[in-house]
Amino acid sequence: MNSKVWFVTGSSRGLGREFVEAALARGDKVAATARKAGSLDDLVAEYGDAVLPLEMDVIDKAAVFESVRRAKEHFGQLDVVVNNAGYAQVGAIEELTEQEMRDQLETNLFGALWVIQAALPYLREQGAGHIIQLSSAAGLIAVPLGGAYHVSKWAVEAMNEALAGEIAGFGIKVTIIEPGGFATRDGKNPNPLDNGHLAQLNPAYDDVRQRLAGFTNKQPSGDPAAAAQTLLKIADMDNPPLRVLFGQGFYPMIQQVYADRLKTWADGQYLSVAAHGNLDRDAQ
Repeated sequence: MNSKVWFVTGSSRGLGREFVEAALARGDKVAATARKAGSLDDLVAEYGDAVLPLEMDVIDKAAVFESVRRAKEHFGQLDVVVNNAGYAQVGAIEELTEQEMRDQLETNLFGALWVIQAALPYLREQGAGHIIQLSSAAGLIAVPLGGAYHVSKWAVEAMNEALAGEIAGFGIKVTIIEPGGFATRDGKNPNPLDNGHLAQLNPAYDDVRQRLAGFTNKQPSGDPAAAAQTLLKIADMDNPPLRVLFGQGFYPMIQQVYADRLKTWADGQYLSVAAHGNLDRDAQ
């Protein structure tokens, strides 16, 4: 199998770091971005010219376009573009400030958009490529205190599903990865209530926060290294799936949520019919 060239955002830690290390370890080349390029020095020391460290914040559109250009120029091609950079803003809808919501969207949604727009001309010219978008199980369901994060990830899901239909004719593939909990911090799932992005607390929601903490602690921790190896398999597929859940903890919950949605729509069909009115009948 020919060596692939990757462009990975958010490469300094977490799943992004695991993805970069797995690709490099098997002989691929990686343009790895991080807000501080120094966090990638150890990768350069170990893998040399196979890794191109790029200092970049995804909210800086000009920097994103320049970084993608440099990666293409340096390696001569781009095969796999991984939109991984992001964070989770936590807070009840009432607690969120306008700036917190805007910042969440700037990173998780617009940051991903800039990477896609920067890479697509090169991928189209090649007639091949694979865009891999890190979403989340939070892009499929919504729980209390995650409103801002859910908004960003649901939007990312929609954007990439539309994108897949737009670029399939160019030979470019899209896969949306939806991780559950992974032990990326000291062998444990990151605590969403202790991630540095917590809205100013309103005591009215203290009980909700306690329930969320209990729910998080019950989720099984996935192995980040196993996730990285699975991502390599997906990148090597001729016909990869549009969506893949990473981890097992959320699958039963997602099954129930989707079953409940279908039942709700079915139970409300009399309202749907009433809302439609008689315009179609009158037109005949």
